[in-house]
Amino acid sequence: MSRALGLLLGFAADRVLGDPRRFHPVAGFGQVASRVEARWYDDTRAAGASYTATLVGTATVAGLAAERLTRNHPVAHTLVTAAATWTVLGARSLDREAEAMAGLLEEKDIPEARERLSHLCARDATNLEADDLARATVESLAENTSDACVAPLLWGGVLGVPGLLGYRAANTLDAMVGYKSAKYLNFGWASARLDDVLNLLPARVCALLTGLVAGRPREAISVWKRDAPKHPSPNAGPVEAAFAGALDLQLGGTNSYGDYREDRGTLGDGPTPTVADVRRTAALARRVGLAAAGIAAILAVATRKR
Repeated sequence: MSRALGLLLGFAADRVLGDPRRFHPVAGFGQVASRVEARWYDDTRAAGASYTATLVGTATVAGLAAERLTRNHPVAHTLVTAAATWTVLGARSLDREAEAMAGLLEEKDIPEARERLSHLCARDATNLEADDLARATVESLAENTSDACVAPLLWGGVLGVPGLLGYRAANTLDAMVGYKSAKYLNFGWASARLDDVLNLLPARVCALLTGLVAGRPREAISVWKRDAPKHPSPNAGPVEAAFAGALDLQLGGTNSYGDYREDRGTLGDGPTPTVADVRRTAALARRVGLAAAGIAAILAVATRKR
């Protein structure tokens, strides 16, 4: 029960406190990863694979050590699990960014909203207008609900602290180097593929939960099955399609990421998002996160009994 209780306490801490303002462990990991990249970078898949394996492996081993040191001390194990969960989750910070974007768009402060979008995604916002920014925000909220909330909770439920830390390390590296740009096409390949594998099941659980908590499971699943294959990402596709079906919106389109453009297909049958849909999406994402926390606690108890 200590793992389940730790996950729920960590989830509650994230909802109440959000990310640590200073000395964030994930930010510290990112700084270390940047230094390692500066030393190890080479435009080859082999170099990128070594980089990924070393950093993700180190984080996972640290989690294993924490589990081993506290396995016979339930209170300590609960607290360590809670701290790790709080560290790796980003649901509250995601919610805050949604609130900030909604406020800026409602105030029609388009220049500031374009700047703020960089907190959610790497999309080039230079020429985006209000509805374009709303669509980008809705899509980013959907994708990051899976990446920053559902996936770490599920991995924590099954594997505990090693699952939490290992997943967050892999996801952070994907966000840093997993781009199809000239610089990272080869070096970031391993990070991107590992993140794809780790999110394969959680993304589909997130898509299913989205339809269920929205009260529109048939619509969400229908759009997911029909439109997700159009999306270039094997995991963002199901999640964004499910959000589109659950919210009765049409997502997708062609996005610019600096030196390359990406066609994400058309997801859903409703109207394209407007400013009002940002808060709707954030509310749905909160409910999905709560449901995922409950499932993670159940998984923790079920796997422990085995």
